[in-house]
Amino acid sequence: MNLNMVFRSLGPIDIRSVSRDSLVSWMIYIPIFMALLMRWGVPPLTARLLEEYNFDLVPYYPVLLAYFFIGMCPMIFGALIGFILLDEKDDRTLTALQVTPLPLNGYILYRVTVPILLTFGLMFVLFPLANLTPFNLRTVLLSAIAAAPMAPMLALIFGSVAQNKVQGFALMKLTGFIFIAPVVAYFTPAGWELAFGIVPTYWPMKVYWLLDEGAANVWLYVVVAVVYQLLVTAFFARKFYKVLHQ
Repeated sequence: MNLNMVFRSLGPIDIRSVSRDSLVSWMIYIPIFMALLMRWGVPPLTARLLEEYNFDLVPYYPVLLAYFFIGMCPMIFGALIGFILLDEKDDRTLTALQVTPLPLNGYILYRVTVPILLTFGLMFVLFPLANLTPFNLRTVLLSAIAAAPMAPMLALIFGSVAQNKVQGFALMKLTGFIFIAPVVAYFTPAGWELAFGIVPTYWPMKVYWLLDEGAANVWLYVVVAVVYQLLVTAFFARKFYKVLHQ
């Protein structure tokens, strides 16, 4: 069974599952809501801060955009797919899946591919929708490539570590630090920020900041971001595979 057949088999089931689950269905709209909030809320806030406190927020727009789009967007889709995995564990759907013609490797590949495609595609919607900085195709493209693997990485962390959806929500809160760490790194003196490189989410955000600054040799950071996240994803994919056979 090829990946196209897996998409056609599981895609409609996932859509129905998400639409029926009020706990996770609202998560899909968070990135769009944040983009609209930035579009209409940040410019007036910037003007007010400049007028009353002589503080210019514009230089920090890249921090906001990286946190909410490069970081939070993959987290949303990673958590969404992760909760689907948890539901399927609770319902023993994954156990039943092992006696169907659908190969387990094909199923995992599908679960990895979906959040990558959703994250990658939405990047080209969020940045122009927020309209805080001029749209730059190269910046968005390379940032999307660097950020997309984060979604399946988080999905498999959820699926292999949490036992149920309640634990999944707790895990989502606990993993919040991996999105704060790169923001802290942004304000860290040069030379020290690489210490945050142990956190996988640092690299995609760093890619966006370098591109925004017009830095050269950004491809090296893109490669590190993708490879590092894929290695973490592979680790948790093996862990999830073992969970399925317990």
